[in-house]
Amino acid sequence: MREASLLASVERLLKQRGILYRKRHGTAFSVRGDPDLYFLYRGHHCEVELKAPGRSPTPLQKAKLREWSEAGAIVKVVRSTLEMREFLLDLVESCEYVYNSVNLSL
Repeated sequence: MREASLLASVERLLKQRGILYRKRHGTAFSVRGDPDLYFLYRGHHCEVELKAPGRSPTPLQKAKLREWSEAGAIVKVVRSTLEMREFLLDLVESCEYVYNSVNLSL
């Protein structure tokens, strides 16, 4: 699967789940190396780098993922639709755990 095909299927997946996301486009105003997609899920900022199967992030992309992670974002390199689906399932489960374990009564 090419990266463009992966992007289309990942975008469909996010839209189906009602997740608001943004795709970064390489322009003169963008930051080189930043991940391809970002979204917020229940207060959790996620950064996703898309790669064709067998491909790896460049050293600059790895540095940017590390930078986002150190700032508190959840980061993921995704090489297939299945990988993205599993990432979203894990994210939903971890968020449900957090929300269900918080006592909101004052």
